Amino acid sequence: MIKEFRLPDLGEGLTESEIVSWKVNVGDTVSLNQIIAEVETAKAVVELPSPFAGVVTALHEQPGTVVEVGKPIVSFEVEGDAGAQAAAGGAAEAPAAKREPNLVGYGAVVETTGRPARRPRNFAASPPVETAEARPAETDAPLVEPVEIKPAETRPLETKPAATVAGERPRSTPPVRKLAKDLGVDLEHVTGSGPGGLITRDDVRNFVGGGDLPAAAQELAGEAARTPEPVPSAQASEREVRTPIKGVRKFTAAAMVSSAFTAPHVTEFLTVDVTPAMELLARLKASKAFAGLKLTPLTLVAKAALIALRRNPTLNSRWDEANQEIVQFNYVNLGIAAATPRGLTVPNIKDADRMTLAELSTALTGLTETARAGKTSPAELSGGTISITNIGVFGIDAGTPILNPGEAAILAMGAVRKMPWEYQDQIALRQVMTLSLSFDHRLVDGEQGSRFLADVGALLADPGMALAMV
Repeated sequence: MIKEFRLPDLGEGLTESEIVSWKVNVGDTVSLNQIIAEVETAKAVVELPSPFAGVVTALHEQPGTVVEVGKPIVSFEVEGDAGAQAAAGGAAEAPAAKREPNLVGYGAVVETTGRPARRPRNFAASPPVETAEARPAETDAPLVEPVEIKPAETRPLETKPAATVAGERPRSTPPVRKLAKDLGVDLEHVTGSGPGGLITRDDVRNFVGGGDLPAAAQELAGEAARTPEPVPSAQASEREVRTPIKGVRKFTAAAMVSSAFTAPHVTEFLTVDVTPAMELLARLKASKAFAGLKLTPLTLVAKAALIALRRNPTLNSRWDEANQEIVQFNYVNLGIAAATPRGLTVPNIKDADRMTLAELSTALTGLTETARAGKTSPAELSGGTISITNIGVFGIDAGTPILNPGEAAILAMGAVRKMPWEYQDQIALRQVMTLSLSFDHRLVDGEQGSRFLADVGALLADPGMALAMV
């Protein structure tokens, strides 16, 4: 029995995802919940588990392809009807040995002999995180309209050169199509040697190599031979490289534009003598209680910000435009801006206000390592209430950070520098940092923002002040 797995909605109402890589090939036998692909949503790279145990019969999309939610991406050959029972959300009880978990948020699975599976109501893995906005109630409506799929219609992803099927547009990149046009080559007659029959520049040049084309075309072919093959995801020329705007970069750009032109930003700056904080950091690193933990200035700034929020809770809030309400949070999900190979992300530490300094250090280390590896989940990117960005690691002293959408404030910490500074009525060489605080002036008055920033500065200038603030 052939079953088709459609691209699921991976949470937060995302409408498309990019196939980053396949972890299986046609003909592979896979087990239930085995990772079969990595897909990139607008927020993160997500590992996609198999909803069935069976044999892969077709991979419908190439890596690098952006696919709409609900479109088929892979087909399986499975035995019996255990898969159908699993896809139906457990409506019909299956024998214990064949029962499969529900896959809410992982799309509809279509059988070749029946209707598409309906969305189950629970999922053994992490469900999408709900935001404060009201969400429509779950229904039993299928993700897509019922479609009858015939086994003969599935086309496996070719792993060797294959001729183009008649009637289909030959698969190639824009630079290759331009080269073919300049040379007067009809790509319908060219056999692609790339993945899935993709036509490359070498294929066009080899086709021209027969010598039957005009001299001008031969000259163009020779020039093309000296031009390196671009990656399929970018359009390149000698003087510029064009990369499609998609994935995390596309989402970040839209979010920043929305934030900049929706929330009235105010930014304040405070330069602080953080020598006592740096001395405390050195003592903590030498302490057995913090052995094995990665302690950095960010750790102390994050802890200081969490303490200051207790005295200035308005900075831990959100403007609900739809309901015309101000939502103040009684918890802190602390976002940390992270530069990753796929762009800027802001994963957050859930309930950071309840953590000790050691727990916060461990959470920060795990968060940054996961982000740099590109493994941050959508759940970790959702639900933040206030953020910190560490521009000091790049040697920058201060800036005007843009608010993470849905948050009232973001704190930027600059580089720690040794500078001449007034200390005990004398000039001394001290360690100094500049803090920059941007806040939404609809939610936070200047007095409240200033008091919060002053509290953070006071804690870094004299860590003992924490005893007076808690």
